[in-house]
Amino acid sequence: MKLFLKDTFILAIIIFIGFTNSCRKNEQGPDAIWEKTYGGVEQDLGMEVQQTTDGGYVIVGYTESFGAKFQDIYIVKTDASGNTLWSRIYGGEQQEWGYSIDQTNDGGYIISGHTTSFGAGGSDFYLIKTDENGDTLWTRTYGDTDFDMGTSVQQTSDGGYIVTGITSSYGAGGNDVWLVKTDSNGDTVWTKTYGGADDESGYSVQQTNDGGYIIGGLTESFGAGHQDIYVIKTDGNGNVIWTKTYGGTNQEWGSVRQTTDGGYIVSGWTNSFCVYEGDMGDFYLIKTDENGDTLWTRTFGGKGRDYSTDVVETSDADYIVVGHTTSFGAGEDDIYLIKTDTDGNLLWSKTYGGADIEWSSSLQITSDNCYIITGHTYSFGAGSRDVYLIKTESDVE
Repeated sequence: MKLFLKDTFILAIIIFIGFTNSCRKNEQGPDAIWEKTYGGVEQDLGMEVQQTTDGGYVIVGYTESFGAKFQDIYIVKTDASGNTLWSRIYGGEQQEWGYSIDQTNDGGYIISGHTTSFGAGGSDFYLIKTDENGDTLWTRTYGDTDFDMGTSVQQTSDGGYIVTGITSSYGAGGNDVWLVKTDSNGDTVWTKTYGGADDESGYSVQQTNDGGYIIGGLTESFGAGHQDIYVIKTDGNGNVIWTKTYGGTNQEWGSVRQTTDGGYIVSGWTNSFCVYEGDMGDFYLIKTDENGDTLWTRTFGGKGRDYSTDVVETSDADYIVVGHTTSFGAGEDDIYLIKTDTDGNLLWSKTYGGADIEWSSSLQITSDNCYIITGHTYSFGAGSRDVYLIKTESDVE
């Protein structure tokens, strides 16, 4: 979830950099073990990465280099060293993007995104179930005549799926958060919308320990500013237990994950609370209790633009946050990785990239306590923009 924001899906590519393939501790922030790019001569983006049960990785995104016509969902399956095992393209004659992927209990994959080739409206939720080789088992679309986009999916404990995203076909406002629960075949069990008279978007969903769901996104209907982070806690049927907004008088957006203490960690972007007056926005990290009440907030960044796109909790309850930065690094825009302690105090930071632009969209801690990051690169690869995968060293003893 991983975080995928409507205005920053592009915010939020095969070159091998010959580093050793073992993990070791680096107190200054972990160096890259290897870096890989995937794609063709056009534009190709990675939106989410997940380590698979065989120790390799699977990346979802979209491609303009391959596929039926315009933009198609792009899946790359790699071994543990990032070497391509297979890739798959899904889509029709128009536009399809993949935002989220989850390996399922049967070893296959569930993919969420949007489609303008299939379905009822201008854009619909698009759900694809594949086998372990990426071959399609079934596809489903959800939506009506307007704009609907599925940004995050997870397999649920009953073997079905939970999908969140954005709908303008249903709900109270221009756009609303849409939550769709399906069975194991992708057939709809129930749907819910959340929002007010203005625009809301859902960017992440996770099943919580109590069998309910936590959703992260943004709101223009509620909160203190023009756009605020919007977090919704529901029961197992999608009924609201509580909602919270976080932010100031300007703009914030973010996504959320449950933490091991039963609370939540929210990561995103703020230009209400900046490290330097007049800068272009900073990483925004919020720790809450189980009721969504704020325990602490932190901002990180420099005098440029710093966007956080994903956060994970470590085994010792610290936090790893990834995004991209124009404040630090070698290029115009670089991937920016930071680690904080359990109270949000900065332990280290690291940048990755070349002379041009690199953006990150997803992060995961690997089974060997290293970090795997995906996004896209303009500095490396075969095309104008390629899927970018970085495996870093560990910073754990």
